[in-house]
Amino acid sequence: MKNVLKKIALAVFTVGAVASFSAQKIDAKAKAILDAVATNYKSKENVYFKFVYGTGSGKKVTKTEPGIFYSAKDLYKLKIMGTEQIFDGNKIYNISEEDQEVTVAKPSGSEQMFSPLNYIEEYKKGYNVKYIGKIKVNGVHADYIKLTPTKNNGIKEVNLFVNAAKKQLVKIEQFSNDNAVSVIAISNYKENQKLSSTMFTFDKEQYKNYFVTEL
Repeated sequence: MKNVLKKIALAVFTVGAVASFSAQKIDAKAKAILDAVATNYKSKENVYFKFVYGTGSGKKVTKTEPGIFYSAKDLYKLKIMGTEQIFDGNKIYNISEEDQEVTVAKPSGSEQMFSPLNYIEEYKKGYNVKYIGKIKVNGVHADYIKLTPTKNNGIKEVNLFVNAAKKQLVKIEQFSNDNAVSVIAISNYKENQKLSSTMFTFDKEQYKNYFVTEL
């Protein structure tokens, strides 16, 4: 259980972790849609959404877990299965209720954090980008955009599904060369809510009985 957030924040979305200077083919329509979503996301004071994280093999998801996500600019809080991750702008706190453990670390340059911007901006780094067309996803008429790497990075393809009318990401699918599939489906998206001033603060007084490790 204690590795679930690491898998979501780092492993699932490798799309943003590998840069390449190989020639790219970027579809103009796909670029316009992704750039509009990025601009919309950056313009908000804060964002909240629910998501379902799914894993499996081939084209089939065999396991799903629900989670929630809050962010305000660079700060964020991610919760899933009794595990929580907080980034306060300086350090990342991984809090495992099951293990009664907190791991504290400063993000490194290679570390990928959980944010919609990871998937709608990082296409610029070593991926061909193609607009496929309209498709209905979770009840939403979404624009389907396919990303394929320009060089081998362990990923076969990444599919992004965007609600272009609202400029919001609806779903991400990643298919790896080892036949693994990872999916995040987003719902209940909210913006500019009134959040607690301590939303993105780690309060050590709440975790006096936890084992704390600083990396």
